[in-house]
Amino acid sequence: MVYHSSFVDEEGITKACGCPLLPLKSHIKGPAPVSDLDRTDIVDEAITFFRANVFFRNFDIKSPADKLLIYLTFYINVALKRLEGCRTLAEGTKAIINLGLEKVPVPGESGFPFPGLFVLPHSQKEAELLRNYLKQIREETSGRLLSVAYRPNGTPNKWWLAFAKRKFMNIIVP
Repeated sequence: MVYHSSFVDEEGITKACGCPLLPLKSHIKGPAPVSDLDRTDIVDEAITFFRANVFFRNFDIKSPADKLLIYLTFYINVALKRLEGCRTLAEGTKAIINLGLEKVPVPGESGFPFPGLFVLPHSQKEAELLRNYLKQIREETSGRLLSVAYRPNGTPNKWWLAFAKRKFMNIIVP
C-alpha cells in the first residue's frame, strides 16, 4: 500500500499549475508559507515515506498534495543517486549543492519528470511561482536528506544510500 500525504485539506492553500504551495519548516527564502517547527511538513512526509513509496510502480493520487509527494520522492531518488559515490558528508554536501544549482524545469518544459502530473502554467508568472517553490522545496529536502543519508560522524548510511539503485515509478534517474 502506498503512503499518501496527510495534507488533504485544501482550504487557504495557494496553487500553481495544480501543485499546492504547502507550508514548509524552512529558513530558505522562497514563496512557501512558513510552517510551525513542531508540525510535520510535506518534506518530512516525503523523507519518512520514501523508503516505502520508492518500491511502487503506480501511485494512486488521492489529493493534490500526493502530486507533490510523488515529485519529492522522485527528487529524493535523484539526490540519493548523486550521493551514491560520495564517501564523506563534505563530498555529499558538495554534490547536493551542485544538484541545487541546476535549473528546475516546470510542466511543459523539457526535463520535467512527470508530464501530465501538474497542469501546464497559464502564465509566465505562474510558471515562475511554481519554479521558485520547487527550487525552495528541493533545497529544503536536500538539507534534510543529508542528515539521514549520513551518520553524525560523516560516514554514509548504507540503509539510505542503498535506495539510490531503485527506480521510482519505473523512471530511470539521470
